Amino acid sequence: MSKIVVVVGSLRAESYNRQFAQALTRLPAAAGHDFVFADIGELPLYDQDDDADQAQSVKDLKELVRSSDGVIFVTPEYNRSIPGVLKNAIDHASRPYGDSAWAGKPAGVIGVSIGAVGTALAQQHLRNVLAYLDMPTLGAPEAFIQWKDGLITPEGTIGEQSAGFVGGWLEAFFALVDRHQD
Repeated sequence: MSKIVVVVGSLRAESYNRQFAQALTRLPAAAGHDFVFADIGELPLYDQDDDADQAQSVKDLKELVRSSDGVIFVTPEYNRSIPGVLKNAIDHASRPYGDSAWAGKPAGVIGVSIGAVGTALAQQHLRNVLAYLDMPTLGAPEAFIQWKDGLITPEGTIGEQSAGFVGGWLEAFFALVDRHQD
């Protein structure tokens, strides 16, 4: 069983991406894996002056990532890029230089939006950051999901029309994680 950290780039209470991430963990392909959602809302704003004495919330995030087998980033798209809260979390767990918790962790990038192209541009920006952080990232299949009626059922699962595709994406992510196990 692999331990997967899920980082949702939205703090909104009714976030589409949080709902999607929770439903993703309920897919049949998720069975036998342990998913832990990172709490990035309590992190202070990144300030390099704090690198020598990181806040406990930062230390907790770094330990969570280090103890995982992989990371799934579920990101909305804000102004054609990733949300500041997500970038803040990434920066914290990558610092100080040479002490990145992300290095070597397999990553999956996915997200939902009401727009037809989903979160394509945010995902591309995030992939650029993850490449620098030395995170092997699932390249295909790409998953640009449009939020619409039926995507998430009233029971909180992925709807019938999308379950096969999203389940296939999750299986490809787990194959990436398996290839990078010690």
